[in-house]
Amino acid sequence: MGSTDRVLRRSADAIEHISGICFKTGPPRRIGAELEWTTHRAGEPSAYLRPADLAAALGEHAPATLGNTAPVPLPAGGAVTLEPGGQVEISSTPADSLAALHTAITTDHAVLAGLLARSGIVLGDHGIDPERRPRRILDTPRYAAMHRAFDEAGRTMMGSTAGLQVCFDAGEPGSVAARWHLLHEAGPALLALFATSRRHAGRDTGWASARMAAWFGIDQRRTAPVPATGDPAGDWARYAVEAPLLCVRTDDTWDAPPGTTLADWIETGAVPGRTGRPPTLDDLDYHLGTLFPPVRPRGYLEVRYLDAQPGDEWIAPAAVLTALLAADPVTDRARELAAPAAGRWQAAARHGLADPDVHRSAADLADLACRNLDRTGLAAPVRDLVAGIVSRRLGQDLHQRERIRGGIR
Repeated sequence: MGSTDRVLRRSADAIEHISGICFKTGPPRRIGAELEWTTHRAGEPSAYLRPADLAAALGEHAPATLGNTAPVPLPAGGAVTLEPGGQVEISSTPADSLAALHTAITTDHAVLAGLLARSGIVLGDHGIDPERRPRRILDTPRYAAMHRAFDEAGRTMMGSTAGLQVCFDAGEPGSVAARWHLLHEAGPALLALFATSRRHAGRDTGWASARMAAWFGIDQRRTAPVPATGDPAGDWARYAVEAPLLCVRTDDTWDAPPGTTLADWIETGAVPGRTGRPPTLDDLDYHLGTLFPPVRPRGYLEVRYLDAQPGDEWIAPAAVLTALLAADPVTDRARELAAPAAGRWQAAARHGLADPDVHRSAADLADLACRNLDRTGLAAPVRDLVAGIVSRRLGQDLHQRERIRGGIR
């Protein structure tokens, strides 16, 4: 029996397993990103695309969900995947520096955009579809089960939203907790600073980030931030086993009984009406991939609260996060500056920088990050680009501050 076939008999065993794999410690070095975009007909952005349209445009790079049995990565190594509503995604390979990641994604983004353009398809610039209501165009057992399990908010998330995920090494054992907490505490401010999804389906939603509004509308047991105590690994493990099953893989439909948690499956040894067998480690690992908190540990730290950015502007939030995690003293100072807005997820998503506490933290964190952009390894022109984007988003001039050296304030 392989290790993934190991049967789980007690919730405590699942908690122990999750706690042991969620943070892979060591010198923080690698960084990765996943970039999603909505896809549109050039000149007719409200028209819906078909899977065949995207399969033809992507050619050998089309993912397995479009019927391609041997997908070819993009030239810099990024894998192309597709979300249920036709959103296209580049998943980078881990890079040894932000500069290397920027080069790789810039290359792959240009190739992807070129492939789509030849078929009259363009990439969106927003975190939610500004033109169309959600429509699921992919039919897989997982997506079908999700569609049936979710209400309107969940279906909007599936069919209309596009995000930017940035992934960092967990760090040295003594720094993991601070890095984990900073990514949460700074989340509302950075969500607001880089929000791009106010309009959806032809109307003003009243939210700075309607994308995050959709996520917040889903069962909070799988989308809320992981509770913060002095034990991040244990917090995540308990969150995971107490979360409801989103789907159960069987030979027919993958629907899970409403409210049934992973702990229920473990303790009873069966899922009523679905499967009479107990879960295995493979089932546990699959379940972890159906949980969507704003920051998710997957050995590394996955930041999930950022809206998709227009064009090449994804580098700005990636650089801000990288700068704030670049050294322990910077991270510690960033946590202090993030405190006024820490936990204000709903206010940040709805009001953006109009919320005074959120604006204060966003401005202070942006200033700190711009003072430390030289720690990111980015070339000067890219640092200038980042500082300019941040300044524009804040509505104030931080561009010159980036040139100040000397580390933290």
